[in-house]
Amino acid sequence: MIASKRETVIGRILLILLMLWTLMPFVSLFVTALHKSGSYPAGVEWPADPQWGNFALAFQSAQMGALVWSSVQIVLGVVPISLVIATMAGYAIGHLRVPGHKLLLLLFVFGLTLPFEGIITPLYYQIRDFGLLNTRWAIILPLIGLFMPFSVYWMRAHFVNMPAELSEAAEVDGANRWQIFWRVHVPLARPALSSLGILLFLWTWNQFLLTVVLVNDPLKRTAAGALGAFQGQWGTDIPLLCAGSLLIMAPTLLVFFIFQRQFVAALLQGSMKG
Repeated sequence: MIASKRETVIGRILLILLMLWTLMPFVSLFVTALHKSGSYPAGVEWPADPQWGNFALAFQSAQMGALVWSSVQIVLGVVPISLVIATMAGYAIGHLRVPGHKLLLLLFVFGLTLPFEGIITPLYYQIRDFGLLNTRWAIILPLIGLFMPFSVYWMRAHFVNMPAELSEAAEVDGANRWQIFWRVHVPLARPALSSLGILLFLWTWNQFLLTVVLVNDPLKRTAAGALGAFQGQWGTDIPLLCAGSLLIMAPTLLVFFIFQRQFVAALLQGSMKG
């Protein structure tokens, strides 16, 4: 379908307005972070004397180095394990179509409807009974389970569209079931795996509720979870709080900018396959 010139202009204007709407909170945070510590900036106003040292002060006050290292450990515990389990489950349900695959898919779809807030209380008592409270395992293990419904559904959507002729050709060449999975289907699933890995990284890094409820020590939480303790200490210092928030967001923005091509490619691939 060829769009008219008027439709093209209207579409571009809407995109520019949406872009400004999205960027405005980040601009406001950045400008506020440059004001003098302890002041109360009004609106988006560039300060006469930008206080770049607020970022260094927020980095030291929040012990950002220890928080980033804690977040990295939690991400390394959640993302690789989730990818492995989701890939194998998605392959079994979507391509091998093991007995009961429709029921399994229905259970995972049902899991998508469960909100974190609805299970936080029973999850707290279960983690307490396991003796894992105030440890990073109290965040890692629940997140792996909570991410499974979406992750398995995501990978199943990829494998269900893979032609059966690929597996049949590999079987003719003498490959067993594991070799077909590992050497044929996993390499072809790289776009879906990379985009899922980015999503899991972002969700884990920004996890706030579980870390606040299940871990008391701020240095064992994710960086986003530790922001709660930082806010309690510096909640009245708005510029310092904004500087700390930007430092916590920086790694997630960096990861998205690095892998944005794979992320967009996987989303477009999924939209075309329906």
